[in-house]
Amino acid sequence: MNEHPPLTAELLFERYFWPLYPDDARYDLARARALDANPAANPHIYRSLDEIADTFVSMASSAFETKDLGLDGSDASVHRLSVELDRRRRDRWTQERAPDRTSLLTHVVVHGAIYVGTCVVRNHGATWQVRRPLWESLVRLRSPMGEADLAVFHWWLKSLSDSEIDRHTLGDRYRVHVEQPTLRPELLPPIVAEPRAMPRLSKVRYDALYKHLRAHLPEMRDLGEHFPSPERLAELGFRHLDFTWLGGTRMLLLHGPADRGVHLFWLDRTGFAKAAYYPADPGSDYRIDLEGDTLSVAVTVKGRQADHVMLWWGP
Repeated sequence: MNEHPPLTAELLFERYFWPLYPDDARYDLARARALDANPAANPHIYRSLDEIADTFVSMASSAFETKDLGLDGSDASVHRLSVELDRRRRDRWTQERAPDRTSLLTHVVVHGAIYVGTCVVRNHGATWQVRRPLWESLVRLRSPMGEADLAVFHWWLKSLSDSEIDRHTLGDRYRVHVEQPTLRPELLPPIVAEPRAMPRLSKVRYDALYKHLRAHLPEMRDLGEHFPSPERLAELGFRHLDFTWLGGTRMLLLHGPADRGVHLFWLDRTGFAKAAYYPADPGSDYRIDLEGDTLSVAVTVKGRQADHVMLWWGP
């Protein structure tokens, strides 16, 4: 019995996109990816990118077989889009043909990559770094964390690969590479007016955590769409959970020791914002210190203390 090879990002690229590249790009792909295809900053090319993004919005209802994905150009729309990238749709797109006889997958990814890039440009003051073909264009994002060129087309390929298709990772990459670096923590609204005591949760289950927050922090109405599921929370095997206020009361840090390390979850007023995990010796203790804007997490690794230092709003 012949088994199909895993549909990797590389295989998706070779099968559905590589044949469409111009000859000079196929001859030297590295050069094509590095070469500015709009050195004169021609405004017509930037308008073309906007038009491609608009085309994606127009074609989405048909491609995704749904009435409205809420593709309004917002950051939140990228997360709504990410959730809809599933295996069934991907496999259908590989079988269906667009009017020009290329696969529907090609059209969705080419237009979708420009749509996501446009969200970064419009919402975060980023700039296009135009490449040929256009879907290879990068988005240059400047933030307090530095400057980065985001290869959004490659985010799509990875998110549609067999290893990631069920995990909705397009939204994860957008959060890590766009939303977190550009976060303005001083503008976060407070969760409560004044810090209040948050007792330890000794038996960590999703239902127990929900009841604990309802009892001690009723203002937190929702843990957020991306907080670990009840099954995932159980898998982590927490010994307990503690709570630390950050930025006054702009964020609440949930943290606790699990089987092989320490997990941290940052919540803002809308729920889950980000998470971090630091490996540690099984059964060992850890320490959280907050001084000014600096948050320190001290864990024990192979019998020695290891310190992880970051700003209070997280890595």
